[in-house]
Amino acid sequence: MGERRPRIAIPARFSTSASALRSGAEVTSRNLVEAVWAAGGEPLVIHPHAPAGIADDAEVASRLEVADGVLLPGGGDLAAHWSGQEAHATLYDVDDEQDAFDLAVARVCLARGIPLLAVCRGLQVVNAARGGTVVQDMDETYGEMRHHRHRVHAIAVDEGSLLSSVVGDKIESSCYHHQCLASLGEGMHVVARSEEGVIEGVEIPQAPGWFLGVQWHPEDTWATDPQQLAVFSAVVAAGRR
Repeated sequence: MGERRPRIAIPARFSTSASALRSGAEVTSRNLVEAVWAAGGEPLVIHPHAPAGIADDAEVASRLEVADGVLLPGGGDLAAHWSGQEAHATLYDVDDEQDAFDLAVARVCLARGIPLLAVCRGLQVVNAARGGTVVQDMDETYGEMRHHRHRVHAIAVDEGSLLSSVVGDKIESSCYHHQCLASLGEGMHVVARSEEGVIEGVEIPQAPGWFLGVQWHPEDTWATDPQQLAVFSAVVAAGRR
């Protein structure tokens, strides 16, 4: 028998419907699970349980005991109240149960040193969990001509950062989001930005375990871009350790 693959837990996303199902669904991106698999990990999709928008951190910690690492994925918008902000008219797919569970996962991973890769919305969740805020609508803040939907652009990465050891000092990245980080949460350190100055990579140097947050979607192009696959390989390697 070969070596056991590190188990990477991925919170599912609630969906009103899915092909071949007759009711609401819980889903995750096939690109994500295939990227984790290609990186040597065993993707485990887990049910987000936080009735009435209330999550039990102890219960979440117990459930994550099966995981060697966690991937907080993208998805719908985080409700503005979690970061103490007013809701913007463009918010979509907001779900308090989804939010509460993801926030608990972020808190548990960072407190217990469970390796955590946070992608797009996942990074915004971590930032909110640490007391930070979110740009509610990027078109309003940065201008519609520089929106970050269906776009590939260059990102500059700080030399000497964890992210640079994974992808190097420059990366062409696929982005699809209309929100991003505003004020940073406690201990969060920016290590990459887009040409407009949008925060694209974050680390938490004082966290007890491995953490990396990226605003872009490495799962979009991992199959043809080794730099993107390296992002998933990094969390799998951290889980193996």
